[in-house]
Amino acid sequence: MLLSTLFFSAVFLAAFSGVPGLVLQRVGGWTASVLLAGAALCGLVLAGAVLYGGMTWQADLPWRLPNAHLLFKGDALGSFILAPVVLVSALLSVYGKDYWSEAEHGYAARQLRFFFGICVGAMVLLTAAANALVFLFAWEGMAMMGFFMITISDQDASVREGGWVYFVATHLGTLCLFAGFSLLASATGTFDLGPLPAGFAATAPGTAAFLLLLAGFGLKAGIGPLHVWLPGAHASAPSHVSALLSGLMLKMGILGLLRLLAWTPDPPLWWAGLLTGLGATSGILALAFALAQKDLKRMLAYSSIENVSIIFLGLGLAMAGKARGIEALVMLGGAGALFHLLNHTLFKPLLFMGAGSVMHGTGTRDMERLGGLAKAMPRTSLLFLVGSAAICGLPPLNGFAGEWLIYLGSFRALGPGGWLWAVVPLVALAIIGALAVACFTRAYGVIFLGEPRTDLGPVHEAPDSMLRPMAVVAGLCAAIGLAPVALQPALDRAASDLGTTAHLSGLASLGYLSLVAAIGLLAAAAVWDRVRRAPSTVAGTWDCGYAAPTARIQYTGASFAQMLTESFYWVLRPLERRPRIQGLFPRSAVFRIRTPDVFLDRAVKPSVDFAAWAMSWLRILQAGHLPIYILYVVVTLVALFVWTLS
Repeated sequence: MLLSTLFFSAVFLAAFSGVPGLVLQRVGGWTASVLLAGAALCGLVLAGAVLYGGMTWQADLPWRLPNAHLLFKGDALGSFILAPVVLVSALLSVYGKDYWSEAEHGYAARQLRFFFGICVGAMVLLTAAANALVFLFAWEGMAMMGFFMITISDQDASVREGGWVYFVATHLGTLCLFAGFSLLASATGTFDLGPLPAGFAATAPGTAAFLLLLAGFGLKAGIGPLHVWLPGAHASAPSHVSALLSGLMLKMGILGLLRLLAWTPDPPLWWAGLLTGLGATSGILALAFALAQKDLKRMLAYSSIENVSIIFLGLGLAMAGKARGIEALVMLGGAGALFHLLNHTLFKPLLFMGAGSVMHGTGTRDMERLGGLAKAMPRTSLLFLVGSAAICGLPPLNGFAGEWLIYLGSFRALGPGGWLWAVVPLVALAIIGALAVACFTRAYGVIFLGEPRTDLGPVHEAPDSMLRPMAVVAGLCAAIGLAPVALQPALDRAASDLGTTAHLSGLASLGYLSLVAAIGLLAAAAVWDRVRRAPSTVAGTWDCGYAAPTARIQYTGASFAQMLTESFYWVLRPLERRPRIQGLFPRSAVFRIRTPDVFLDRAVKPSVDFAAWAMSWLRILQAGHLPIYILYVVVTLVALFVWTLS
């Protein structure tokens, strides 16, 4: 009873957090933050009781909707995701108070807090929803609030476009979930979500249900090529909303796939192959697109696709282990996917908040215009550096631990019949890791190092209300990286819900990671101390023959990544505008390059345009005369009558 009370308290406090601000001026931001902090406290206590105390809970409430009841079950899998949802959303609320202030945006700031709170409440509901109709109700609430938050600045045409692409994609995903859950209900005889009958996965309805649910959850998770909504939506939304979308909302799609894996006792091996293939190709190509972006937030959006792909690699390992009866693979793959999911809920919001601080201080997110911000924004620079190192999987930060478990699972899969499940994740993780380092070295170097590439005017550091939530998240990244063993019981219980009796402690000692992290930290401290103590000297910089160098001779983001992006030219297909330079004293010339999303701009949009053109021919049926419409009704009734007689 106490645990269910904590759960519903967290839902109510989160969903209600933006309501007072609709009528209260000046204190609405603090009220929302306090209520979300209360939701975070309830959610964290509940998650701790389940993950570390081994407790479970259930609430079954009547609902007037036919064939439905409000069924909620609290298990370790949902609680593992509940904890970062409530904690990070509370921190984002504090960050957004001054980033998207009422003084600057007026009533839109109040509306945004209202949508933000309902979205968080819906995500909390999803972590324990155990009935398909309840799940879809919360899912649609989350989706619609996401649309309203993305389009809060709808006076911008690019914002409207990004919002509508999101709207269409998310509702296509919801339709797939409706169909998929209906097929599951036909197999179990109920809309309650739970274990599926043995052998169902290998049947035609089981295959259809898997593909439909993969499409529905994959669209929300943003796995390629179902990611078409993600770059535009993340770039259009306010930065703390982008952090919510990327850090938390995408994980609801992953939660759905984890649930599907837990419900299925005997998944076919090709399910694992499909997840692994999607993870490998999507991760590599997403980073190729990220390297080609000059918009900071769009680059971070493509990076989110890459991190979701790493989670898919872990899910593929776990599903392969379940299909082949190897419980160690289920535990290592599942724990690796969960650990990386948790890590991504921390370092990706940190990076989006860093991007918001850069925009707040400079007024732009165009990396080609930035440079040298470490001098004017030293604290933002340091915090963005922590997030960049974490997302690259570098010890002593948290991003390393989840990938390490997936590596261990891949090595354990080596053997007769398991080479595919071992080699593909190993090769993919190696390539993804190298590309991620290049991507974020480029981002940090171009934005914070060197000299400003354009005149940005007065640049200022972000206020403390924005920096403190970033510092808390950065501290969590460091703490988890230094002591990942503290999460071992939680990972053990959550991964066990996937259908394995193996224990993580017998397969991987997270304590060794603490030792590696400590060594890395000491080495970094020693290097820093040596650099600090070294005598400083002043010397002329080799200027390559330029007597008066300017900031224009620095590497731009495009030039830094050129060698890598040219390797992926076949898929990036960038649009280039090369000037013709002629004569001894040529005119001023500008080289421009733009990389559209090949899936959205060259596949989805043309298909939609063609469908719209084809459907336009049906407009001849809209004659605008009442007798014609009555005739349609009569013809339809006659056709139905004839069909019933036959």
